[in-house]
Amino acid sequence: MQGVWFSEAQSANLGFSCRVKSVLHKEKTDFQDLLVLDTETFDRMLVLDGAIQTTIVDEFAYHEMISMVAVNSHPVPNRVLVIGGGDGGAIREIIRHPKVNKASLVEIDERVVECAKKYLPEISVALNNEKVEVLIEDGIKHIKEKSNYYDVVIVDSTDPIGPAVGLFNKDFYGAIFRALKDDGIMVAQTESPWFNKDLIRRVFSDIKGIFPIAKLYIANVPTYPSGMWSFTIGSKVYDPEKVSVNQIPDTGTKYYSQDTHFAVFKLPPFVKALLEQEV
Repeated sequence: MQGVWFSEAQSANLGFSCRVKSVLHKEKTDFQDLLVLDTETFDRMLVLDGAIQTTIVDEFAYHEMISMVAVNSHPVPNRVLVIGGGDGGAIREIIRHPKVNKASLVEIDERVVECAKKYLPEISVALNNEKVEVLIEDGIKHIKEKSNYYDVVIVDSTDPIGPAVGLFNKDFYGAIFRALKDDGIMVAQTESPWFNKDLIRRVFSDIKGIFPIAKLYIANVPTYPSGMWSFTIGSKVYDPEKVSVNQIPDTGTKYYSQDTHFAVFKLPPFVKALLEQEV
């Protein structure tokens, strides 16, 4: 192999590597190691604590799927919150929805936001939009201070290590429930069904124990461990599988669509079985 390669240890026994053209930025923030690379296959790439967060080539799959399923399951998603997601990709998708009046981003690490603006402008393009509020603070603290406030809450967290550990527990999901309006919806990224079975079982069980409706759906994100990625929805009223097609606007998405909205809930049998196992 020639040249410089970046490798992520995606599990104890598996790695993911790609050839790097140049290192655009490297620093240790107050919270994590931050790296921006220009790669041969995936263009520019954001890496936090050694884990790939997003790339120019495949980011749309993740950002559309963490955002649009929940937002389009709510008939009037006026006020939407994203916890984490400092790159701005989820925010970009959310404000395309015609009924979203305000989108708030709560990101604990300001350097992620600033580096995204500089090196990933295609992803962070909406962070300066008049509908968007960017708050540099602890998402857990923020959500605990809100009550009956948001229509949709999206937990766009990093892996459950470092500053994101607290975003994967039952108390946090309970705080989200209280911060949502009476017909609110939440969604969280919940890792790979291949490599994170215990986490998915636990999170699904926690959310199912709090929300009347709990559903898991999957999408393909090539640079994430295994490529198959899961998201878990908790809803107080609206079943995302019973949404009217007429409720789903065309916002120019490239992965998500009216058909995809329903198809992603048709889980492979091994994923279904995973959710049926006791924690």
